[in-house]
Amino acid sequence: MGTQPMEGENRTPLQRALAAWFPVLVLVVPLAAAALLADLFGSVLTQRAVIEALIRIVVVVGLYVFTGNSGVISFGSVTFMAVAAYAAGWQTCCTLLKPITMPGLPPFLRDQAIALLPAAIASVGLATAAALLTGLVLMRMSGLAASISTLAVLFIVNVVYSNWDSVTMGTASMVGLPRYVTVWVAFGAAAAAILAAWLFQRSARGLLLRATRADEVAAAACGVSLYRARLLAFTLSGALMGLGGVLTAHFLGTVSINAFFLKLTFLALAMLVVGGMGSLAGAVVGAVAVSLIIELFRRLEGGVEIAGQGLSLPAGTQELVLAAAVLVILIFRKEGIMGGREFQWPRIKGKTTGTAMHVAGESEP
Repeated sequence: MGTQPMEGENRTPLQRALAAWFPVLVLVVPLAAAALLADLFGSVLTQRAVIEALIRIVVVVGLYVFTGNSGVISFGSVTFMAVAAYAAGWQTCCTLLKPITMPGLPPFLRDQAIALLPAAIASVGLATAAALLTGLVLMRMSGLAASISTLAVLFIVNVVYSNWDSVTMGTASMVGLPRYVTVWVAFGAAAAAILAAWLFQRSARGLLLRATRADEVAAAACGVSLYRARLLAFTLSGALMGLGGVLTAHFLGTVSINAFFLKLTFLALAMLVVGGMGSLAGAVVGAVAVSLIIELFRRLEGGVEIAGQGLSLPAGTQELVLAAAVLVILIFRKEGIMGGREFQWPRIKGKTTGTAMHVAGESEP
């Protein structure tokens, strides 16, 4: 009697490659199609909505890298968006305004404008360094203590930036930033964020971190360094959040500290909860689903014409609908839309073909 070949042994190299990268491709390809359709046929409002959704994907994926893999909810990750957004503004804002509105800046920032690409790289680097330094202290904590400490960091940075008038203009908006974020720039950033998150969660450090999420005590008993794994994830999360901050600044053309506070924090967490914080697919699906809700009710609040009659919903309806959606998810499907699973390559068993979804982080046979 011969041995039965294991499932997957008869795959060609191309099939193996597609199976390995399918969880990423199934997320990136539809986003590319949406970007293409918006670029070719979409109105200005549609393109704006698509760009906002892609930026939100970068932000939510950045939040997922730490929260989803470690199981520790971070309330302070938006801090690194603010750090990167202000750094981008300091470097690229109008040279005529900075000496007047931000006289406290160092001369090399105050008296000149830096090229866009180096400025973006430096801004993301600053956010990464801020996340690393913050994580060196906070990642020694665990559970609720770590979550509350990240919220404390958010408040500290908000208070400092709100009162540092000579450098940040306080609570006023910094204006005059170049607006270069197009549909394709936003798509490229979203695809890069998804790829980075996927490579991390499939890496040895990522798998170790997910092991600590399942059982900290057992993982520690097996020699897993909880501190190092969380620090790496927190730093990478800070880098991606910084990228989201740069995109936001150069999409809107303005920076205000109030834009990077509690409202954005809970919006990002709501997206992660709706999609499911246990998987990368959940982060992306949640960001897309909530973005659709926001855009739909934003237009309904602005007024639509039906049968010659102008109708509009009361202001704030989108917030109520989003809150209701989060409650429904938490009550009836606590693990979110994706249930903590990733999309996987279709498998053939006998005569039955189906697309299976496996727990995020499982290795392909």
